[in-house]
Amino acid sequence: MKSIVRLVLVGLLGIGSIAWAQSSPDALVKRTVDEVLAVVRQNQDPKALLALAEQKVLPYFDFTRMTRLAVGRPWREASPSQQQALVSAFRSVLVNTYSAAISNGVTPADKIDVKSAQGGGDDVVVKTVAHRSGKPPIAVDYRLSRNGEGWKVYDVVVENVSLVQTYRGSFAEEIARSGIDGLIKVLEHKAGAQQVS
Repeated sequence: MKSIVRLVLVGLLGIGSIAWAQSSPDALVKRTVDEVLAVVRQNQDPKALLALAEQKVLPYFDFTRMTRLAVGRPWREASPSQQQALVSAFRSVLVNTYSAAISNGVTPADKIDVKSAQGGGDDVVVKTVAHRSGKPPIAVDYRLSRNGEGWKVYDVVVENVSLVQTYRGSFAEEIARSGIDGLIKVLEHKAGAQQVS
């Protein structure tokens, strides 16, 4: 399972290394996934991979929208400072998760096939298939929307399981148990623990 997650997350990291406004979403995903796979194959230093995650993920993922969708209705009840703390903590958790997953290595046989974008206007889905030597292919869909800053990923669906929906369930449980501040503390603790490990 870790190898599947690693390959999928490498694709996630590759979404943003070139100018978004200059390409269709599918062409962009194809070029950037190829570029990041090449970089990761050559460099397995955990600090370098974290820097790669920071450089490639942060500018091109809409973490505010991802967090808002994952939190759901309670997002509207959160204060602006709580919303900012949620976005910051969730972003840290995701970036740490991505960099840890790819630090386990990528083989020369790993590849990601990118399909044509589906949908239209400012909201599309780019479907990909991640291949790992000796393993079944994994379907990974990127949901992107275009705003004034270009195309941004706001959800990732792996084998029909949405990242946003998956977190939404666990976030709802934590909010019911200890409120928005409790969720913030859990996310901050998880992000801190990931940095230590």
